[in-house]
Amino acid sequence: MDRIERRGMSILFPGDSYEKCTPLSDVALHDLGLDTIAEHISEKSSEQSLVLSVMSRISGESALSEYRMDIFEDIYHNPDFRNRMLKILDKIDFLRDYGSFRRDSEEATGTWDLVHRLEEIRDYIGYVEALQDCLSDAQLKSKGLRDLKTHIDRIYHDSGFEELKKDIADLKATTSSLRSVTLGVNLNERFEAKEIGVISINSKEFSRSTILDNLTARISRRDMIAPDTEWDGSMRFSPFSTDKGNEDLVLGLATARAMMMNPVMMMSLAMVSEGDMARDVTSHMDRVADHMLVQTAKKLKDVLSKYVGLSIMNITSLIPEFIYYVRWAEYIEKLEKNGLVFSKASLLAENQEGLRMRARGFYNLKLAAAMQGREETIVKNDLDFDRERNLYILTGANRGGKTTVTQAIGLLYLLAQGGIFVPAESFSFSPVDTIFTHYPADEDKTLDYGRLGEECRRFRDIFCQCTQESLLLLNETFSTTSFEESFFIARDAVRALLRKGTRCIYNTHMHKLAADIDAMNSDSYWKASSLVALSDGEERSFKVKVAPPQGMSYAKDIADRYGVSYEKLMEKA
Repeated sequence: MDRIERRGMSILFPGDSYEKCTPLSDVALHDLGLDTIAEHISEKSSEQSLVLSVMSRISGESALSEYRMDIFEDIYHNPDFRNRMLKILDKIDFLRDYGSFRRDSEEATGTWDLVHRLEEIRDYIGYVEALQDCLSDAQLKSKGLRDLKTHIDRIYHDSGFEELKKDIADLKATTSSLRSVTLGVNLNERFEAKEIGVISINSKEFSRSTILDNLTARISRRDMIAPDTEWDGSMRFSPFSTDKGNEDLVLGLATARAMMMNPVMMMSLAMVSEGDMARDVTSHMDRVADHMLVQTAKKLKDVLSKYVGLSIMNITSLIPEFIYYVRWAEYIEKLEKNGLVFSKASLLAENQEGLRMRARGFYNLKLAAAMQGREETIVKNDLDFDRERNLYILTGANRGGKTTVTQAIGLLYLLAQGGIFVPAESFSFSPVDTIFTHYPADEDKTLDYGRLGEECRRFRDIFCQCTQESLLLLNETFSTTSFEESFFIARDAVRALLRKGTRCIYNTHMHKLAADIDAMNSDSYWKASSLVALSDGEERSFKVKVAPPQGMSYAKDIADRYGVSYEKLMEKA
């Protein structure tokens, strides 16, 4: 379940969209906090991996985002439907894992095993019909789930399930009333059994003869030998007996056994007592019937495996995809009960010149998940990406919410393009083809290049992969050297990003970089803008606003925090 198996119909990656998606790095998923969010969505590690697996592949195609968003809306607003679907799919998955479907087709298969297998197929056909009913009753609007209904219908009809269902019902009626089997034995010139076959399958048992006839009597009298192989339909028979005093019968039975013995097929015809006969009949018939019909059964099993096995795999491959939507729906329902707001994202029309995102009342989902059950109020913000504000230089005091806002923007795109409702009052966007993050590296990853060298190398690699349709989130990039060196490198990086047109939020303490925006904008179609994390004295509001940088707020914050501002020092004097 930790990965998506693409086979046939898909409600996550329709057509060839899987191959067109760009895989996000584990670093980016971690920087965005998705691994932490996944732990809140499900306690099962397999389902956490499923969420990360789906959302780690991103596509800039609007059609894919719309396809998923519509499916999720259907599933979210139909809790009864999703619960019914999960129960049915779980039964099908269990049948696949533990039924005879998993057996090797080369395994010897007897008549009774085949009957059991047909019973399993009857159950499976019932589950497919239940899926049809469930998808029909839900009044679904999304193209994806309506296509799924058509797909299930096609599986049912193309596999001949309607006819197979009738055959299985007839077979069940026949086998439930089976009481006896009439066998015919062909003999060679030495009176040895050379062939055995089924003459008839009967709905009533043979009745014991009132006259003690035995094989020797029958073969010693010419008029007792039938002139042909036609059966007269009589259900009377003479069981063998070894009662004392029946020497002729014993001799006859010995003769019969000698005549009918065959090294392969008839070794099981050992003499038995009356008390043993009932116990051995079933075992003997199993061996005889299995030997006769094993090849026929195997061929039929292969045919069933070809059609039923393929269709059951097509359906079970949808199970993790459906669970992906359901777990997200359950999680968002829970957060909404705690007062959080979610909405279905919408795609921007292509003719909206320059507008690439409009987010209203958005917040950080990771932060909201961490605050469940607490009294803190989630702070909401508004932000746009357009031609005049395609790159934000976000400055402000330490612990003022810069990283939180930066991460929140990445999560908005990741959730919307994954089809999931977003943590915002409204969110309109054009999809990004991938998301890159550039956060400070751990110390142990910078030994070869030094921290600044590592940052520069990593930024260059990311920049080369970015396109005009990408989203880049920079967090304190180039902040590991002196201010003058950092400013020089960062300014060139911003200018290059403006020329490329990549959507970007650059979270930094370099207020001078934000103050130099006009100069960087002078030769670029796409423009940068200053974004400030607001503060009120020592109180951090976690609100952001498009505004000029607030100067030395960072330095003042550090001075106050460590008690080296003039005011703090004088308090100690």
